[in-house]
Amino acid sequence: MTTEELIKAMEDIKLQVSELKEAKEKLAKLEISYDKSKMTMAENIREVKALENKVKALEKDLSLAKPLGEIRGILWANISESISNIWRSIQIIYEQIDLIAVAQVEIQRARNLLGHKPEQTNRLVHFLNNKTKEELEALDIRDMIGTIITIKRVLTMRTLMKNLERKSQDMQVEVDSFMKKYTVLQERGLPSLVGNNECLLRQDEYQIRLNKYAADQQNASSSSTPAEKTLPSGQSLYNDLENMFYIEHEVQHLFIAQPNFYKYTDANETLIKLQRHQLPEKQWGQSMLEIL
Repeated sequence: MTTEELIKAMEDIKLQVSELKEAKEKLAKLEISYDKSKMTMAENIREVKALENKVKALEKDLSLAKPLGEIRGILWANISESISNIWRSIQIIYEQIDLIAVAQVEIQRARNLLGHKPEQTNRLVHFLNNKTKEELEALDIRDMIGTIITIKRVLTMRTLMKNLERKSQDMQVEVDSFMKKYTVLQERGLPSLVGNNECLLRQDEYQIRLNKYAADQQNASSSSTPAEKTLPSGQSLYNDLENMFYIEHEVQHLFIAQPNFYKYTDANETLIKLQRHQLPEKQWGQSMLEIL
C-alpha cells in the first residue's frame, strides 16, 4: 500500500469515526428527548388522575351525600325511638281490635237468640203488672216478682248486647283514628306493624323490620350511579328529606291522648257478662207467652 493510499484510508476512517460520533450524539439526543416525552406523559397521566379524583371528591361534597346520610340516620333513629315510646299504646289498639272481633260475634249470637223476645217480654211484664194476686194464681203464677225477674232476663240480655255494641263502637272510633294515621305513614314508607298472620308483631320483631328498612333506604341512596347524581338544589334537598321529617313528626303525634286499658276492660267485662247470661228456658218462656 502506497503512502497516498494509506493517507486516504486514514482519512476514510476519520470520516467514519466522525459520522459514528455524530450518529451517537443524535441517538443520545433522541433517547433523551424520548425519555423526557415518557416522563411528561406519565406526569400528565398522574395529573389527570389527580384532577379526576379531585373532581369526584368535589362532586361528592357538593352532592351532600355524607351529611344527607347522617341526617337520614338521625331521623330513622328518632322515628325508631318514638315508636318504642308509643309501643304500649299500639298494643292496646291491637288488643281492642281483637276484642271488637270477638264482641261482634257475641253481639250477633245474642241478637239471633233474642229475635222478637224483647217486645214480647215488655208486653208480658205489662200484663203481669196489671193483674191481682188472685188473677195471677188463677194463671198458676204463685210468685209474681220471681216470674218477672226471670222474664226480664231477656231484657237484661238486650241491655248487655246494646252496651257491648256501644262500647265496641267507642273502641272502633279509637282504632279507626289510629289506622287512618298509620295507613298514611305506611304509604309514606313506614313498615307494616303486622306479620303474615295479620297479628301485631312483637316489639323486637318490628324493630328488626324497621332497622332493615332504614338500612335498605340508606344503601339505595348511596349506591346511585354517577349518571344519576346531580348537584342538589333546594327543591331536591326538600324532596329528599321532607318525607322523613313528615314521618318523624306524625309518629310523635299518632295519639292525641295515650290510650289506656279502660275501654278494653270495660267492654271485656260486658262481653263476659253477656257470654254468661242465660235466657229463660225456651219451654218456660213459651208457656208464659201463652197466657197473653
